[in-house]
Amino acid sequence: MLKNRIIPCLDIKDGRTVKGVNFLNIKDAGDPVELAKRYSLEGADELVFLDISASIEKRKTLVEVVEKVAAKINIPFTVGGGINSLEDARSILKAGADKISINSAALKNPKLIRQMADSFGSQCVVVAIDCKYYNDEWHVYSHGGTTATDWTALDWALIAESLGAGEILLTSMDKDGLKTGFNLDLCAKVSSKLNIPIIASGGAGKSEHFKSLFEETQVRAGLAASIFHFGEISIPALKRHLKNQNIPVR
Repeated sequence: MLKNRIIPCLDIKDGRTVKGVNFLNIKDAGDPVELAKRYSLEGADELVFLDISASIEKRKTLVEVVEKVAAKINIPFTVGGGINSLEDARSILKAGADKISINSAALKNPKLIRQMADSFGSQCVVVAIDCKYYNDEWHVYSHGGTTATDWTALDWALIAESLGAGEILLTSMDKDGLKTGFNLDLCAKVSSKLNIPIIASGGAGKSEHFKSLFEETQVRAGLAASIFHFGEISIPALKRHLKNQNIPVR
């Protein structure tokens, strides 16, 4: 049986880890290098690092921070934000990342997914999808959740998969930071149609939310930020809880 992954997320702004609610009301959550080191030691399966304002500010991802984080951890490390070209991706991988996450750049130029998959391998390419629910559908947003697109979440995920994406990072903006549970309807709908792994993001507030995600959908990875950053749940405690519920984790 495929084991489920627990993945902390470091949202970075101005070199610091931050966290908000519904992509707004951002507050400081600590030093990204120290948090990354802590999560690696605590048994996180992977780490996601997102430079959340890079696309809006039209600048590159903070390569120096990526290098510092990579030097402190020994788990797979995904980096996103401001990656717009093969050269950008190559510099991030060279700095120590294992995977590249692209969002706005892929929506602007879908062929970039194929180019990155051909250059670095599909296993290195994560397509991040931020979406909101309205008019009976989940609609995709770009530029840190500030710009609506014409895509629905499922259609865009299927296109990303067909172009060579190795994984989807699926974020429910409606659930982000609320700690009321993952968006199970969204996760079930997308995961039932795709053949590549999906990381669910947005809404984790307690251990039971991960249990519901893994039992009620085909998603095999859950991502969270504030509950880990502020000590509401520890990764070892979460994994013990899931194992006690007969849910396989790494």
